[in-house]
Amino acid sequence: MRQLTLNDVKAAVKGGSIFASGGGGWVDHGLEIGSAAITIGRPKLVSIDELPDDAIIVTATAIGAPAGTTDWQMLGKDYIKAVQLLQERLGRKITGLMTPQNGMSSSINGWLPAAALDLVVVDAVGDIRAHPTGKMGSLGLAGSLDYETIQVVAGGKPETGSYIELVVTGTPAKTSNILRIASDMSGGFIACARHPLPAKFIKENAALGGISRAIELGNAIIKAEKEDTSKVVDAICQTTKGKIIGQGTVIKKEIRYSVGYDIGTITIDTEDGLLTLHVMNEYMAVDNQKGQRVASFPDVITTLEPGTGRPVSVGHVKEGEQLSIFNIAKENLPLSTGVKDSSVYPEVEKVLGIDLAKYALEGHALVR
Repeated sequence: MRQLTLNDVKAAVKGGSIFASGGGGWVDHGLEIGSAAITIGRPKLVSIDELPDDAIIVTATAIGAPAGTTDWQMLGKDYIKAVQLLQERLGRKITGLMTPQNGMSSSINGWLPAAALDLVVVDAVGDIRAHPTGKMGSLGLAGSLDYETIQVVAGGKPETGSYIELVVTGTPAKTSNILRIASDMSGGFIACARHPLPAKFIKENAALGGISRAIELGNAIIKAEKEDTSKVVDAICQTTKGKIIGQGTVIKKEIRYSVGYDIGTITIDTEDGLLTLHVMNEYMAVDNQKGQRVASFPDVITTLEPGTGRPVSVGHVKEGEQLSIFNIAKENLPLSTGVKDSSVYPEVEKVLGIDLAKYALEGHALVR
């Protein structure tokens, strides 16, 4: 157990921005929420081994499209309110909070409500990288008919009538769909608390140490930035065992917003040919011009500025700019039960019109 600091906030946002895979929230939002957390309380990061097996852990997150295409508002108090509402509905003490994914602000998701409500931040994630659906970060429960979950959302603009508080119970699949609609109705981005589970279940199904990994990567980036920004990409690759799989000019960006998702493709012209990045909030796959899969979820796929190594999210990608495509193969990542759950893929495959499950689950070879 250790107390989280402002340096940890900065590092978690830096490292989380790589694991964000083009989505995962906003840097400014992560810094604001993280700074508020260490200002109003003393949030502590704990490993799952430090908690009793029956301690209740809740996932704190945000739901919506990160590309900035909607008029949304979510305040720090919304994260707190969502956890409070879940606590009231559960009727039992919550011990800690975890995040379903790393990201620009996602890595910080639980820090503010943990500080405000005297809970701990658990060093575990539902997925080491960011992903589009709540089902992917649901620790293998997405298709379960036996687990009755509680899911809560809070957020929106009261002045426009879009503020929503919603508590739902039921199967993870059905309640997740309801929350996605609520996010869209609130403006496209909303705070969420969900899935109260015992620590023993988290230990057996989560990607453990996910927050520490983001902080470690962030510290490596910060150190490289102080020495020479040209060393940042090397620092990212060395720390993660990742690599650059292509670099070139963005020649086409076709992204549309639909019910809480940013969907489409980004095409980059590299010296080895065209690479197409498939987007559903985050980068889910990369195909070459022969239609061969180069990288695929649950790989980390992130676009970087070639000179500085700064991550460029989907919403900030512009046609005509130079970008590098960074990849961490799934073999070099801790994988949760959630990304090994076959039930989470059909929905995303239908939207994108590509195969994902066969690469994620069956180990099909990629063109590396």
